Amino acid sequence: MNNNSPIGHSPTDTSGSISQQAALALPSPSVQNQIHELAKTLPPPRKQNIACDACRQRKVKCHQLPGQSKCQHCMVKNYPCTHHAQQATSEKKRISTVSRRPRAYTTNAQQSPRTPEKPSYLVSPAPPSPQPTLSPYSQATFGPPVRRNTSFTDLLAYLLSPPDEVNDVDGYQEPTHRINPWKDWGEVAYKLQDEHFRIEFALDLVEVYFQVVHTRLPFLNPTHFRARLNQFSCTRRRRGGPLHPALMATVVAWGAKFSEHPLLVADRLNSSSRQSSLAKTLIVRAREVAEALKVHRVPAAEHVVIALLIEPLQSRTLPIVPSLFPRFWLTSAIRQLFDLQINHKSVISNIQDPEARGTMIFAWWMACLSDAYGAAYYRRKPQVEDDDYDVDFYTVDPVSMDSDGQAKPDPREHLEFLGYYRAAHALARISRHMSKNLWIPTTDSEGVPVEVLRGIMHQLNEWRVQYLPRVGVPTDFAAEWDFVSAVSACASDATFHIMWIILFNALDDRGIRESLGSPHSTALGLQEQIEELKIKVLEEALHGAMRIAGLAGVPAVMHVSCNYAGVLLARFGRPEVQNCIEGLEQYSYSYEEAADQAQELHRLFTLARAGQTDFAHMASTELQVSPPTQQARSLAQPPSPVGLGNGIYPDARTF
Repeated sequence: MNNNSPIGHSPTDTSGSISQQAALALPSPSVQNQIHELAKTLPPPRKQNIACDACRQRKVKCHQLPGQSKCQHCMVKNYPCTHHAQQATSEKKRISTVSRRPRAYTTNAQQSPRTPEKPSYLVSPAPPSPQPTLSPYSQATFGPPVRRNTSFTDLLAYLLSPPDEVNDVDGYQEPTHRINPWKDWGEVAYKLQDEHFRIEFALDLVEVYFQVVHTRLPFLNPTHFRARLNQFSCTRRRRGGPLHPALMATVVAWGAKFSEHPLLVADRLNSSSRQSSLAKTLIVRAREVAEALKVHRVPAAEHVVIALLIEPLQSRTLPIVPSLFPRFWLTSAIRQLFDLQINHKSVISNIQDPEARGTMIFAWWMACLSDAYGAAYYRRKPQVEDDDYDVDFYTVDPVSMDSDGQAKPDPREHLEFLGYYRAAHALARISRHMSKNLWIPTTDSEGVPVEVLRGIMHQLNEWRVQYLPRVGVPTDFAAEWDFVSAVSACASDATFHIMWIILFNALDDRGIRESLGSPHSTALGLQEQIEELKIKVLEEALHGAMRIAGLAGVPAVMHVSCNYAGVLLARFGRPEVQNCIEGLEQYSYSYEEAADQAQELHRLFTLARAGQTDFAHMASTELQVSPPTQQARSLAQPPSPVGLGNGIYPDARTF
């Protein structure tokens, strides 16, 4: 026996050694208490990060209430609340665990899988493999993989990638259409797997943009844009093209709204709402590309144009308060215009390039008008004040000439020649004045002062005399009336008349201060004057609503006008509301909120016909409504201009 053995056993004798060694390894009770106390001081185990992708990227707290499908941040920002990063981490851990398992050794190097250079999808409905290769834009990547020098083909590969891969509309879900990942976009959407088809499809949407959208929002020069697009897309691997990817994405998204391409037609037929899921996805992805390239942060002339094009592109149907997300891009554009000092005449005059100078002038006026009209429409104070700019001209270059020496102005020059910009600016100043006096706390609590009411009515009447005969819709349409003039006249006419409707709604909600128990209400004859003013506003608002209802059949830019006019007509139970309902139903193919607005008009009209009116301070004027005269009918329903067709045209809905 080895006496050196500590427990009296030979080294080869293991009987009872394990239990004895375990007993010797246990710490004493005092040491156990110390370990227990030390454990109390240690930090808790790291909590698993379950934040969504948007909150991860922006480094904000992800707070999701029970029963909601999105977190609060994504609901407010209208972002897709996805968890691609979390799922990718879990998948990486699973793969790592599997990779550590012993594998059978093989000497055949050719058996190792090789990653394909480009994604390939099977055209045939019966693929040889049940799991085809995914595209590089899979669920593991959040946000657009787009940079300023991204090539044209790579940009289209992202914009037109399958919805269940980027899946930025409905959030993450396990792909169910592995054979045809584009199945949710219609029966022919599988063609998007072909790069040549994607290019032809995108170029078709660009042409739709210039045929439909550019007529109303002429931010871009078609010739220059097409030249830059050729440089951007002529070579498959060309990098650093001069065309901004966010601008290209926005133009493509606009074109998808109004295109009659067979792919989009099949997509609309595939949807119960008659709206294209692909078009909605392109809008979301265009916005994400702009955000990724910091269009909303960095002041630049091209960023201003992109932001002003994105703002009216978006839907106004939101799960939270509608005023939270709209005008984000308009606010960004205005801030950048101020940063670039475009509100100074001297700065604009120093821009040497005529094309760049004209674009910045037009961008300034579109932002200025959109802010003023939007303030009246959505009941907020304007961002731009009357003394924030000294720009008193609209175009600085002569009207262009064609090859025959005849004047061939672009939409900007043509509208200025006809006086539309100056008339719109004059009306915008009135709208700005209305917003600063109607949507303030004192008016909300005390009512609209009668002098403020008189002042607004006087300004609107002056504008009618000075501008409406020149820029409004004439009572008799000329056969040679061009498209730009027709669309602009309808928009100008409707924008003026909607101001009376807004004024009527403000008086109905707020009331007139002097008739709400004010000490000034005892003045002799003041109450009679107030009633006369209320009746006058009612007559103007009702006439304007019927006028807009008559113009609703003209393919112009009257989405907001149709809704405002339709609500007033429906509340009075007027049959003319049917024109507005049909107009909104037509707009619903491109603007999803228009369908809900048409249903609301149906509901209000039914209630009014049943005698259930909801007028407040203007209830005393309800009995003054009389059937429209023959003259009013003729003014409210002008004949349709020749050659305008029956299409839908974009509405700069911030106006």
